Amino acid sequence: MIHTWRVQNAPIALPLAPVAVLLWGHPVPTIKETTLAQPKEDAIVLEGTILESLPNAMFRVELENGHKVLAHISGKMRMHYIRILPGDKVQVELTPYDLTRGRITYRFK
Repeated sequence: MIHTWRVQNAPIALPLAPVAVLLWGHPVPTIKETTLAQPKEDAIVLEGTILESLPNAMFRVELENGHKVLAHISGKMRMHYIRILPGDKVQVELTPYDLTRGRITYRFK
């Protein structure tokens, strides 16, 4: 976020973090430091094999322990156009709330 001040009728634009240091004496954490760097703490990470491809980027995955889950591709994998085919080994994140659905976060080579 950029704040603008006028000093002798000349606008000065400064980013928020250095201004916070000047005004309050301590830096304010930025959005990048607070939200992007934190991993999902409550996710259960398992490995599995893709059984079949379903519509809307959904896949049926058989986990190493034999359970079958419905999983979708994570946003970063979609963004980088990572292709997933039946038979690929993948890493799946499951939430403790619903152990039948997951998110595919990595495709092993």
